[in-house]
Amino acid sequence: ELLTRGLDPPEMDTDMNGRHVLVVVRGYHYREDLAALRPYIREYKPVMVAVDGGADALIEAGYQPDAILGDMDSVSDEALCCGAELVVHAYPDGRAPGRDRLDGLGLPYKVVPAPATSEDVAMLVAAEKGAELIVMVGSHFNLMEFLDNNRKGMSSTFLTRLRVGEILVDAK
Repeated sequence: ELLTRGLDPPEMDTDMNGRHVLVVVRGYHYREDLAALRPYIREYKPVMVAVDGGADALIEAGYQPDAILGDMDSVSDEALCCGAELVVHAYPDGRAPGRDRLDGLGLPYKVVPAPATSEDVAMLVAAEKGAELIVMVGSHFNLMEFLDNNRKGMSSTFLTRLRVGEILVDAK
């Protein structure tokens, strides 16, 4: 379903149509990736989409996330309150544990149910919202990183990369 149909993204205020979108995951070598991309960020001013703790990574590097997408389990309260648009990644059946946290903080959010990892959902949302280019920071990039991650659901990442491949670039 992810490969053939994609996903139905939520209505968002963050405009990605025709723009470069920088998706930041707090994964392998994210600090080095962000440092190397400073000239690119300065020139293209991409939409900055953080996946969970990627929001803290962006803030630490001196940037403001435009949107934070994920299950909201590895991002600080400070980052959640930075003014970025919040999108909770829910299970396909609609359950979204991250809702409780955002409700407790009194923050508005959207929900996107999807059978994939939050990193995959961020790429798919950017593609569905018309991104011209998606640049990944800290993402799972090669076979060793996939195997090191050692978790179920990584097959969605292969399918997602097939789906968005023509507009996807890894910072590495």
